[in-house]
This record gives sequence, C-alpha cells and structure tokens, in this order.
Amino acid sequence: MNIPGELTPSQRILLGPGPSCVHPRVYQAMAKPIVGHLDPEFLQVMDEIQEQLRFVMQTRNRLTIAISGTGSAGMEAAFVNVIEPGDKVVVGVNGVFGNRMSDIVSRCGAEAIRVEAEWGQAIDLQKLEDALKQAGQVKAVALVHAETSTGVLQPLEQAGALCKKHGALLILDAVTSLAGLPVKVDEWQIDVCYSGTQKCLSCPPGLAPLTLSPAALDIAQNRKTKVQSWYLDVTMIASYWQDSSRAYHHTAPINMNYGLREALRLVQEEGLETRFERHRRNSAILLKQLSELDLTPFVDESIRLPSLNAMSIPNGIDEAAVRRRLLNEYDIEIGGGLGALAGKVWRIGLMGESSKKANVVYLAAALREILG
Repeated sequence: MNIPGELTPSQRILLGPGPSCVHPRVYQAMAKPIVGHLDPEFLQVMDEIQEQLRFVMQTRNRLTIAISGTGSAGMEAAFVNVIEPGDKVVVGVNGVFGNRMSDIVSRCGAEAIRVEAEWGQAIDLQKLEDALKQAGQVKAVALVHAETSTGVLQPLEQAGALCKKHGALLILDAVTSLAGLPVKVDEWQIDVCYSGTQKCLSCPPGLAPLTLSPAALDIAQNRKTKVQSWYLDVTMIASYWQDSSRAYHHTAPINMNYGLREALRLVQEEGLETRFERHRRNSAILLKQLSELDLTPFVDESIRLPSLNAMSIPNGIDEAAVRRRLLNEYDIEIGGGLGALAGKVWRIGLMGESSKKANVVYLAAALREILG
C-alpha cells in the first residue's frame, strides 16, 4: 500500500459561493489542544459561543446554539423540530435553496405550499399572504434571506408580522447573510433561524448556528410525534448545550467550536455595522470594476446581495474555461451558476475574510487579462 505524501493544499483566494477565506487566528484556535466534550473548559467554550451567536443574530433567544454539522444540517434541524406530519408550510422558492427547503418539508410528511418567483427575483409578500389566506391553518412560512444560487436578498422587515397575523412561525435561511448583512432575529420576529460557519463568519464548514424563539421551542418540546432525526432533536441537544447536568448527546467537534469562537470574536471586535458596511463597500467596488469589462449584475440593485454577487456572462464566453484559468493561473475560485442559471452567471462571493478590496482588484485584473 502506498502512503500518500504530506498534504500541501494550494493557497487559494476563495471568491466563490463558499467556503470563504479563513483568518489566521481561526486556524490558530483550531490547532489548540483538544479536550473532552464534557470537560469544564469546553463547556465554557460552548457557553461563550451561545452568547456570541446571540450578538451576531441579534436575539435574546435562550436556545441559540451551533449544530454539529454543515449549514444543510442547520436547515434540516430547523424543519424537523417544528414540523410534523400533516402540517402545512408555505415555502418561498426562488432558487436552489428554496427548493431544498420544500423537499425537507415533504420529507417531514408535511404539505409544502410553494410560492414561487423567477430566479433573480424576490418572493412577493402579497403572494405569501394570498397563500396563507387560501391554505387555512399554516404551521410555518419558510424563506431564504440570501439565495446563494442567484444573489437575491429577500426583504424581511414585514414578513414576521405577516406570519404572526396568520398564526404561523417564520423559518429563515441565513446561511449567506449572517455576519455579512443584518439578521435581526428578534426585531423581524423570526422564529427559527439557521446559518453556516463557512460563509460570512469565515470559519471552516462544519457547524450550523441555530436559534429558536420561545414559541418555536415550545412547539418542539410539545410535539405529538417524535422528531424524525435523533441526531438533530434540539430538545436533546439543548440538554447538552444548556442544562446544568450537561447530558451527553454526541461528541461535539471540539476544535471546530474553537474556530467558531475565534471567528465570532473577530466579528465582535470589528462590530456589526462596520462589518456590514465593509461588505457593501467591496461589493460596490467589484461591480464598478466588472462594469468596465462589460459584465453586468444579474439581480436588480434593490434586492442585490453584497455577500454573493451574481454576474451575467456575455454571449460567446466559455465561462467554465474562464473559471479554470482563474483557479489554475491565479489561484482564484469563483462559482458557476446552479440549476436554471448554469452557464449563465458567475457567482462571486465577498464574504467575511474574503471581502477585501485587494481581492476585488486582483480578481478584476485577472479577468481583464483572461477576457482580453
């Protein structure tokens, strides 16, 4: 049997839809000595992460934790804990991740009532309300805040109040928005919100921030049926994260949590508003630079994400070949289109540690050389 050589990954500039670049301090934190998953020192780390997540998610929810799994595990946890067979869930679908939420709802044995919009458009709240009126008793409404497949930012200021008016929970996918633009869980009356560590938090993938409002937690604790996933049952996970007894549930990824704690420290040190402004500013610089190459945004300015910029690709360009050259010759990663947008857009992420003017200038220069 051949023994592989020493691992030497390339030093890439990650400007795709995720993961994003990682700050050296996060790498250093992850290299700290491992302790047991019930060691008092690690339990202290868990307590600190909960407070840090409440800060960045702008909530006072007691159940605010990091699920051991990627953002998709956060998505599944968000649904399987509050949705039961026979429930009705209105799902906004305007891209890949709205489709994924709809699929998970169906796997819960519930009815997914899809409110759709064209890819590149936001979900119309009037259509949401129409669906709520027509459906009768609806358990929840699910929306994607930042649709990674299209670069659309979903307006949310009125969505929570609309859900409460009809007695429904609001479930939010904040995977590509958390720590890059405002996510106001309490103010916007969001009941369940999940994210991932590898986007604007700039931590490696592997954990999923999750918060449940008191109303959502009450539903999870008083279900008629067992949660279909043992691993993602928040009533048991909460006993590990929060109860004084710290009941064993699973062996948490210790060093990943070290990394998240340090990534959240970086967010706190920078400050939320300063961080949001940095993302907006660098996105604006990117769009200006790329406009000089006749590249135009796919999404209207009023609903455009600063963390994930979808750019329409002019006719006659082999977009996959351009991405290969960026990777092989310049060590830059950008993303291609997904689903209906495959071959039609480039998805350029400026998330967390990747959101730097120097990265924008370097990418624009590389594209200028490649495109001639």
